[in-house]
Amino acid sequence: MNKPLVSIIMNCFNGEKYLKEALESILNQTYENWELIFWDNLSTDNSKKIFQNFKDKRFKYFLAKEHTVLYEARNLALKEVNGEFIAFLDTDDIWLKNKLSEQIKLFANKNVGLVYGNYYRYNSKNLFKKKKLARKLKLPSGKITAILLKTYFIGMLTVILRKEYLNTQINVFSVKFDMLSDMDFILRFSKNYEFDCVQKPVAISRQHQNQLQNKNLKNQAAQMNEWYENIKLSREFGEEKKLINIKNRCNFFKILSLINEQEYLKSLKEIILHPNYIEKIKLFLILVFPKAIFNRILNLR
Repeated sequence: MNKPLVSIIMNCFNGEKYLKEALESILNQTYENWELIFWDNLSTDNSKKIFQNFKDKRFKYFLAKEHTVLYEARNLALKEVNGEFIAFLDTDDIWLKNKLSEQIKLFANKNVGLVYGNYYRYNSKNLFKKKKLARKLKLPSGKITAILLKTYFIGMLTVILRKEYLNTQINVFSVKFDMLSDMDFILRFSKNYEFDCVQKPVAISRQHQNQLQNKNLKNQAAQMNEWYENIKLSREFGEEKKLINIKNRCNFFKILSLINEQEYLKSLKEIILHPNYIEKIKLFLILVFPKAIFNRILNLR
């Protein structure tokens, strides 16, 4: 296989804190045929200045006409790509140096539409283990929709897509479900194309409280439930019994939201009824520990 162009999409809104590290991790790739589509979503911090300190011609800057939600910004950035393959990196995450070189060769199989890999979750506030492997089990390949419906584990920072299998002229990501659009897209994509993977970690995901999914638990729980109801009614992933794990996950976020809203008695009743025993234990610990201590010690949210 030749060395095709990989278009890397980085959406940025006030991402100055970790931006330099993220950009350096792209420059450090052993695979060199790439372009960076840097989509500035009208940042008001020093993001643009940090970006402009990098003088590589492969770095391409785009300024949004108006501020949008993340996944609308991703859809807009997708329209600017020139590569045969598309990858994603957020401003607070890092790629390991062999990420692209290890993954791109797996596209020699024309049936493969997406390649992903394992990754580390890094939380500087975790007292016991700051860096953890995201998935300890062997990563599956092939047509894996049924596996993902049981347990979703793909990190978008590890994903590379074959561009020809996308219609970048329409919205690739759902704007309606802006807190779970990655999962929504990948599950739908998995129905039509085979996946392949690199078993070892290819990236580091930084965990912190400013991330989109941490900002509004109530909204996240509502979106998750609405998304579940939609796919249940449409039956696009099969009968309702195949969606039981997603249903349980919806309930998990509902209880998290109740705890966050300090509805403690109602939360306890829901925890008792929750069918997943591991999640039941996590939720009980979240309920009884003060939030700051819990997040620092156990990092289960």
